Amino acid sequence: MGLEIARSFPAAADIYQKANNLVGYDLRKICFEGPAEQLNSTTISQPAIFTTSAAILEALRTGPAASDLVPDVTAGLSLGEYTALYAADLISFEDALALVRKRGQAMQAAADATEGAMVSVIGLDEEKTNTLCDRASQGELLEPVNFNCPGQIVISGTKAACARAEELAPQFGAIKAVTLEVAGAFHTQMMSSAADALQEALANCRISPPAAPKVIANINAEYYTTAEEIAQGLKKQLTCPILWQKSMERLLADGVEKFYEIGPGRVLTGLMRRINRKTKVININTADAINGCRQKS
Repeated sequence: MGLEIARSFPAAADIYQKANNLVGYDLRKICFEGPAEQLNSTTISQPAIFTTSAAILEALRTGPAASDLVPDVTAGLSLGEYTALYAADLISFEDALALVRKRGQAMQAAADATEGAMVSVIGLDEEKTNTLCDRASQGELLEPVNFNCPGQIVISGTKAACARAEELAPQFGAIKAVTLEVAGAFHTQMMSSAADALQEALANCRISPPAAPKVIANINAEYYTTAEEIAQGLKKQLTCPILWQKSMERLLADGVEKFYEIGPGRVLTGLMRRINRKTKVININTADAINGCRQKS
């Protein structure tokens, strides 16, 4: 991912080179060439996704209409919150990448020390999802953790509980339930050791306080108001649910009319269609999309 963008925009290529220098290995080559199993590992995927998102942002920021592309407010789902903070100029690329790298390593270590999994449940509301978790847990950890959009909730917990939930989900009316290809039970207490490790890394990073409502937090769908809140939010999101649907509904209620999805995918665009089909979302993950955005702005 990112190869075409780096070839097309020097500012994006500079971000990949900067990332290589910071992480101490050829992250750029892994992004551009794979192999997929290495790119998809937690320790690599997190700095890779953040770097690619930052590269797209830099390509936009150095364009002829850069002043028209300054966001009024930003948001990011889980790992994407780091890109949101970077886009809002509340954290530097260097500090954000250092945090993301530590986050990925710590989450992988926590996953290796536990037996966790995640399941995406399609077609159930929050109440029925909670009931499913209660039935499938059998005394083990299992809880809803990603409230992505109407009818899509991800649950997380022990592998055995997740397997039971996947099997039981149709009995509760789910259209389908799919085990996700992730390393562990993210956004639960099984990631507490990762949260502690991230807290140590946060102590060494400079986070600027927002001068106005700028970034909305995953954990409560409220705007961050202080640097301390941001640091606590980044830590808490490792062990707490991600309220993406509520975050988007809050932005819509506050009058946001146009959204840009920045990064190597279209997942958030799809989620917004389920949250509010009339909302305009511009997906930017190719060189053509970047050029089109710069010209239209």
